[in-house]
Amino acid sequence: MPKILLIEDEAAIRRVLIKILTEENNSYEVEEAADGLEGIEKIKDQDYDLILCDIKMPKMDGVEVLEAVKKVKPEVPVVMISGHGDLDTAVNTMRMGAFDYISKPPDLNRLLNTVRNALDRKELVVENTRLKKKVGKNIEMIGESDAISRIKDIIEKVAPTDARVLITGPNGTGKELVAHWLHQKSDRSAGPMIEVNCAAIPSELIESELFGHVKGAFTSANKDRAGKFEAANGGTIFLDEVGDMSLSAQAKVLRALQESKISRVGSDKDIKVDVRVIAATNKDLKKEIEEKKFREDLYHRLAVILIKVPALNDRREDIPLLVNFFAEKISEEQGVNPKTFTDDALKLLQEYNWTGNIRELRNVVERLIILGGSEVTEEDVRLFASK
Repeated sequence: MPKILLIEDEAAIRRVLIKILTEENNSYEVEEAADGLEGIEKIKDQDYDLILCDIKMPKMDGVEVLEAVKKVKPEVPVVMISGHGDLDTAVNTMRMGAFDYISKPPDLNRLLNTVRNALDRKELVVENTRLKKKVGKNIEMIGESDAISRIKDIIEKVAPTDARVLITGPNGTGKELVAHWLHQKSDRSAGPMIEVNCAAIPSELIESELFGHVKGAFTSANKDRAGKFEAANGGTIFLDEVGDMSLSAQAKVLRALQESKISRVGSDKDIKVDVRVIAATNKDLKKEIEEKKFREDLYHRLAVILIKVPALNDRREDIPLLVNFFAEKISEEQGVNPKTFTDDALKLLQEYNWTGNIRELRNVVERLIILGGSEVTEEDVRLFASK
């Protein structure tokens, strides 16, 4: 059950808000604090999924509370509660990182929609943080070939900017790794990086996934839901396999890039978003444009910077480095003693035709770690790495 902290100095307002939140199908557990100082002490001691905070309070006002929350629990969304005279301050708090604000007296539907959306965003941020920690250990581009050195140089120059990047290359070459490295080295690295596999989402759902929807927009839309663009606000959205996106979704993405606005499916309300877009594809988008399957105007918006990731067959000199990197990592994951590869084994691996690229190489190394001897030999490679 989501846990909410309500920081509000007016007891009557606290009673109304608690009644609304706890009677909504008993969905929420609500704790209360009568002022900002009490609220901050509770935030330090306990974990909350959402904070509702009044702006004008004695001892510590809502702006100071927001600043403190962003330091100690930056992943927790904060919704400000504003009186009639506090609207300008409420808008300013959103620039400081507040999720949204609600006005007094609270409107039932507005309050519940804001709470649901904030909690949806919290789930996405927490999941993204978990993935970032998991992926962060792997965000290292292994290789010293000219092609990889050029990519590293481009990343160093482009990452600190907000320039959009289109990453191309065959499946399994590490396009996702390039995207993560761009984000980690950017000024947005403290913000979320939201990944969307456009090829894995049915065409009829891609718009809802990207832009969210309102209740009743379609048959299964039983509540308002924020989309990936909103979840990525202040950070980066990675559109993987962007060449598989439907034309209607492409049109909406184009608008988001042009105007920094999106609208949820079923709604005509504009939502401002501050998102850096990185896209990737294994398709020839210029050919897709000729065949009327991809919008040329969207291509030019996405391809401000082009990064082409080479096939593994085009960077064979990196294979020994990659094998040793994967061998050490896989041995640790499998809980076995580290294994080395003989020079002959490495040479033979360099001669293979790696149609599956780095992804295939990693699988072969894992097989050799499990099935090979204490030192992986050329014979092991011939026996267990058959193509």
